[in-house]
This record gives sequence, C-alpha cells and structure tokens, in this order.
Amino acid sequence: MSSTITSSTTTAGQRYNKCFERLASKQQGAFIPFVTIGDPNKEQSIKIIKALIDNGADALELGIPFSDPSADGITIQMAAKRALDANINTDVCIEILTEIRAYNSDIPIGLLLYANLVFARGLNKFYGDMKAAGVDSVLIADVPMRESEKFEQAALKHDVAPIFIAPPNASTDTLKKVAAHGQGYTYVLSRAGVTGTEVKANMPGAELINTLRQYDAPAPVLGFGISSPKQVSEAMANGAEGAISGSAVVKIIETNLNDEAKMLSELGKFVREMKAAS
Repeated sequence: MSSTITSSTTTAGQRYNKCFERLASKQQGAFIPFVTIGDPNKEQSIKIIKALIDNGADALELGIPFSDPSADGITIQMAAKRALDANINTDVCIEILTEIRAYNSDIPIGLLLYANLVFARGLNKFYGDMKAAGVDSVLIADVPMRESEKFEQAALKHDVAPIFIAPPNASTDTLKKVAAHGQGYTYVLSRAGVTGTEVKANMPGAELINTLRQYDAPAPVLGFGISSPKQVSEAMANGAEGAISGSAVVKIIETNLNDEAKMLSELGKFVREMKAAS
C-alpha cells in the first residue's frame, strides 16, 4: 500500500484520541453501542441514538442500512430491513447524523457499512458528506485491506478516520498494515464469521492485542458477539481499550417495537450496565 496521505497530514480521529485519553485517565475503557441508522424509522432512531448517548455511551458505531448485509447476523439484517422499509436511505441517514452531532459535539461517531453504499454516492462525495454531518470514522465491512487504498485516501482527504479490522487469524503482515493505515481505533474481531450474539464472543487473547500495540496500532476495540457486562470486563482485562456491542442492542429495539417507552428504558439500562463494566 502506498497511500500518498499519511497520518501526519490529517486530523482524522481526533475525537477518538480525546475519548480514549479521557477514559485512560479514569482507568476505564470505552463502551460503544451499535445500531442501524433509521431503525425502526427516522423519528424513533433519533430518540434511540440520543438515549444511547444520555446513558453513557462513550462513542457510537452506526450502520447505514443496506439490502444485502453479508457480514451481519439475522438480528442486524432485520434492523436494516426495518429501516429500508421506513424509506431510510443515505440522504436520510445524513439528516439523522447531522441532528445527532448537533446534540453532542464531543462523542466519536463511527459508521460501519458496505462498499456499494460508498460507490453509489462516489467516494469523494460520500466522505465529504459524512465529514460535514459530523462523522469521525468509516469502517467498510466488505473491503479487505489489500483493496482499501482508494477508500483510505478519500477518507483522509476529508479528515475521516479509516478503520480497519484485525481478525483473530490475521498474519503479522496484515496486522502491521492495519496498524500503519488505521486511525481512530482498530476493530478487533473476537471471532471470524458474521455479527451477532447468536454466537458468543471468544475473547481473543491478549496476544493479538499486544501484537497490535507492538506495531503502534490505534486503540484496540473488541467487537462481534459482545452482549454482557462480563464480556466487556474480559475485553478490558485482555488489553482492549473498548468494546462494541451491536446485536444485543438491536435486539432490544426489535423486542420492543410496539412500546417506545419500554424500548428506550431497556436500552438505557443496558448501556448503563455495559458501561459500568468498562
């Protein structure tokens, strides 16, 4: 990879850096909930994301709904379907993101999405629009490291941190590249496969996280199958600086679609319990 833009020429990921520094000073890790933007509709999605912030989320990981979410388990696939059925598209996602950024100017906001959504808008316009909406990072689920250069360059041009995945079976060479090219944080996979609490996380040993640290990678954050406070504590004990929980959060939305008050209350309780373990 011969990216012409280096980390020294960009301020991408600044909110993440401040967030992790602040938490480290309190000897805490970050709890980062994931939801699909626009699930189950625009109005409720805004209330949901604000509830995550109000109850102690340290950062947000948000998905743009896509019709063929191949890296996701059934829970997040259904969330994408609900959002698409409510006529949520990238433009509506930008409106929601803009409102969330106006609501909180400090919280890091990351996107997790599929490459087709970027191509549909054009790389330059996509990253420019996301930066304008207050987005800090973008992780593209279906683009391997070796094909990521054009995305990375477009991201850095607009001061958006490119996020890369460190899988449990990664070669040393891959981990070196993840460390060299990633900014903001490093998404450490607890296991291979699709997302979801249907399969419990295997905590990757401290070994993978230590290797990333050795190569000076951005903050290691553990994702995939994190659904309990105990798993958050284990992630931190293994050297992670944060933990992302997606399917467990989305399941609360799915279970309470007909009772908004209960949904927001349960989401708040879950976030507080997970944050307390970090």
